[in-house]
Amino acid sequence: MAELAVRSETAARAPRTRRKLQFQSVIATLPMIIIGFMVFFVAILFTIYWSFTDSGMFPGWNWVGLKQYSALWSNDLWLTAVRNIWFFAIMSLIINFSVGFIIAVFMDQNIRQESLFRSIFLYPFAMSLYVTGLAWQWILDPNLGLQVAVQGWGFTNFHFAPLGDPTQAIIGLIIGGCWQGAGVTMAILLAGIRSVDQEIWKASKIDGIPTWRTYLFIVVPMMRGAVATALVLQITGIIRTFDLVLSMTGGGPGIATEMPAMYVIQAIQQRLNVGQGSAAATMMLAPIAVLLFIRAIVAWWQQRRAGMNA
Repeated sequence: MAELAVRSETAARAPRTRRKLQFQSVIATLPMIIIGFMVFFVAILFTIYWSFTDSGMFPGWNWVGLKQYSALWSNDLWLTAVRNIWFFAIMSLIINFSVGFIIAVFMDQNIRQESLFRSIFLYPFAMSLYVTGLAWQWILDPNLGLQVAVQGWGFTNFHFAPLGDPTQAIIGLIIGGCWQGAGVTMAILLAGIRSVDQEIWKASKIDGIPTWRTYLFIVVPMMRGAVATALVLQITGIIRTFDLVLSMTGGGPGIATEMPAMYVIQAIQQRLNVGQGSAAATMMLAPIAVLLFIRAIVAWWQQRRAGMNA
């Protein structure tokens, strides 16, 4: 009887303990919540508003409607930046996901020293994009880097110095960006691969399905969450690409590697046009907002179907 009374008392106290811990957690994280809200949400709202004003050197409040957007999309420099970011994004996504998936499959084979290999592949992601850009600028330098080294090995006809060629400079950016992004994509996809039930693998082996087909046609469709996470992370990094371009090419040669993020900085700091820079920044936010909205709709639809089936 006494034991039952003790259990009842413990059960009665449990909710109060949980509420107290939750309250303490909220109090502890409240400053970070306020700072995050002010820095991100409020700043985004102000940026969107200023994109509809004629703000010059300093933010203003004179509403001009879509004038800044009209000027933006008639600007050749912005159009070049948009074409560059589309090419950079498509090529980066294809290479990052292909290389990341191949490395993830390699890591999934119960290899020795897996933690060491994982650290090696993730190390570039831990580096600053600016440092990555400087490293690859040196590697692709025609007088110091890869080209000179390979020619010194006897391959005198080897030529690969894309950063000095306006038609190939963006290829150098893609190489540097993928060197940093493939590792984190590998880590996310590896987590998705290992979340698949082992019974799936056993069933595929019993049915005689080749391993590569199991990965591509069975495992990949079952790791949609990991793929979506990696996709959002990669797209976010691609859209805000600035450090890499600044350190490797500075937007050149000419405007061959101009990117939207550089256009925003130049509009605000060099051309002293806050309204134009805010319009460009708002356009950079649009793809991410659309992607997150689509993901939310898909998640809601899946939950609704699961509820209907239950």
